[in-house]
Amino acid sequence: MVNKQSRVDIRRKKHLKIRNRFTGTPERPRLAVYRSNNHMYAQIIDDTVGNTLVAASTLEKDVKAQLEKTNDVAAAAYLGTVIAKKALEKGIKTVVYDRGGFIYQGKIKALADAAREAGLEF
Repeated sequence: MVNKQSRVDIRRKKHLKIRNRFTGTPERPRLAVYRSNNHMYAQIIDDTVGNTLVAASTLEKDVKAQLEKTNDVAAAAYLGTVIAKKALEKGIKTVVYDRGGFIYQGKIKALADAAREAGLEF
């Protein structure tokens, strides 16, 4: 019998490999993205002190009000612009993109592209 790892376990293992390669610093914090079946979450984190500098998700009232659905590519793109605007207000211009072990396509790519267009550099 062949044992097959679950997708969640594979993603967590990929995420640990990614996190070993880079960390967020005060000069260049980490933009961490998490995607569930119903929502998306984005945080900008300074790993040296373990502090979340900026956070946004599709659960927030003002973000949710602008969206028809919270789990599609359009919602991810809108969340990317929201997180970028909040980061620029705090004076954060460059970040390290942490895709959280998810494949860089679809919603994860849409969020990254929208954040780049809104002014974040990574």
